[in-house]
Amino acid sequence: MVRVSGLASGMDIDQIVSDLMKAERMPIDKMKKQKQTLEWQRDDYRSMNLLLSEFNNLAFNMTLQSSYSSKTVSSSDETKVKAAATSSAANASYTLSNVTMATAAQSISTSIDSSMDPTKSLWSQRGSMDSSVWTEKTVEQAAITLSADTSTVKLAKGAISAVNQNTGTLNSISVTTDGTSKEYKVTIGTKAETLGSDEVFINEDTGEMTFGTTLTSGSTIEAFSYQQNVLKFSITTYDSNGKATGDNTDGSTPFEFDGSTSLNTLLTQISNSKVGISAFFDEGTNKVVMTRKDTGNLSSADSGDGSNMVFSGGFLTGFLQLAGDAKGTDAKFTLNGLETTRKSNTFTTGGVTYTLQNNFTGDVRVNVSNDTQKVFDTIKDFVTKYNELIEKINGKITEERDRNYQPLTDEEREKLTDKQAEQWDVKAKSGLLKGDSILSSGLNQMRSNWYASVSGVSGGFSQLTDIGISTSANYSDRGKLVIEGDGTKLKEAIEKDPQSVMDLFMKSGSTTSEKGIVRRLRDTITQTVSKVEQRAGRSTWTSEQFLLGRNLKSVNSQITSFESRLTQVEDRYYRQFTAMEKAIQNANAQSAQLSQYFS
Repeated sequence: MVRVSGLASGMDIDQIVSDLMKAERMPIDKMKKQKQTLEWQRDDYRSMNLLLSEFNNLAFNMTLQSSYSSKTVSSSDETKVKAAATSSAANASYTLSNVTMATAAQSISTSIDSSMDPTKSLWSQRGSMDSSVWTEKTVEQAAITLSADTSTVKLAKGAISAVNQNTGTLNSISVTTDGTSKEYKVTIGTKAETLGSDEVFINEDTGEMTFGTTLTSGSTIEAFSYQQNVLKFSITTYDSNGKATGDNTDGSTPFEFDGSTSLNTLLTQISNSKVGISAFFDEGTNKVVMTRKDTGNLSSADSGDGSNMVFSGGFLTGFLQLAGDAKGTDAKFTLNGLETTRKSNTFTTGGVTYTLQNNFTGDVRVNVSNDTQKVFDTIKDFVTKYNELIEKINGKITEERDRNYQPLTDEEREKLTDKQAEQWDVKAKSGLLKGDSILSSGLNQMRSNWYASVSGVSGGFSQLTDIGISTSANYSDRGKLVIEGDGTKLKEAIEKDPQSVMDLFMKSGSTTSEKGIVRRLRDTITQTVSKVEQRAGRSTWTSEQFLLGRNLKSVNSQITSFESRLTQVEDRYYRQFTAMEKAIQNANAQSAQLSQYFS
């Protein structure tokens, strides 16, 4: 629509229409404030549900036996024996004596040539080894297309075998350039001589090819195969049941290494493999050491000599000369008068885990008892978290609503500073959950969960007050719990009858009265969270799935409808003023014409 300004009338039409529309917009401003209030209320509900859900997760931990059955273990000499206990361990005293620790099987090589560098490729130092340790392997070299002019190209693998040249396996290499192929005669060695334009030299150590002429970008070195030198060997180890750990049919673990591999890298890969061996090279003695990671005599039940590590392959048995009869020993000790053995120096029996530290012949006593302090701290922390929960919820449902502060419209917000707008929002958001029936009912039920007796407990503690926990006498605390005195009564209860304390909190039952306090709380929280969700939903729910969402959808629909009506009203005002302007223009024109007649 073309809008006419007040040229004829001299009035500011836009300002007049704007002022008229302020009155018209008052209903929609109220709707937008209502929408904002509903959104704030929804968010407040969800924040309360988050608090309840987090506390429910903590309450779940309080339904686990481990929360009430922590054990403390003491050793008369931790330099000889360390111990730890699970919640299933009995309160008892144990004596260990005549301890001989388990050892791991170990095999040490003969001294390697002092010129051997463990950081360089083994093939480049092949002079130190018998040729029988090497095995030839066929390598299928894929075609190589050059991206730049060059005369040197590296093969996929080094450690080239002399058999390629001696038997004529690799006489020539074909290079195709612009559709034309050319054959290059192959020479293999360690040092390139003067090359003809139709020759190529292959460094047997590195696998680098040097052509007698420069190959142009886009040329393709056609695919070919060649023989490479590799080290192949296998190692067999056994688990505690005497079963070989390898993947081969005989239970061995195979290894294969390119000749370009260094000794250090080879030993590292053995250490990282599943054979369970720690391997390293000692520069001080020039020896390789292989040690089982697990202690004990770990051999095959079918082994004649009881070897814990079986080596196969010329590199291990010929060059390194590793012994194949290495054996570990089991730990031997006497526990409460019973002579016994274990494969490991760490073992568990009766819920107690022992770790042997040294060999000794005397006695070391290990005592297992209830960890009263840890159980006390667990219950105390739970009570503290509960008090924090009800303080926050009580704060919301008792917060006063200041109706003098309504949500700001965009125009109202523009007139305030950021700080002023923030302070206004705080006031406007206050008291949105005041007196909420769902949260109030949930708090009342949780208080009842704490105070009601638990029937069927196995002991003398059936109420919270029996173990020294009661309600705060201060009315303003609104149901907070306090641990009486310095917690002495609670600690005594834990020490005297830990089973009864555990039942009081986590006992299962078919009825509410038979359930422990924590299980009641979890039931109440689950019900409260569900009711809040029916009112405020979750972030993943659609508006139709909860009450406030449906209310928001309805308000949004009203706003959309009213905005359409406002557009029509504004257009009507402009049409009326446009008609007035045209009428004034016509009147002015007629007046001017009449003036001409009388002049």
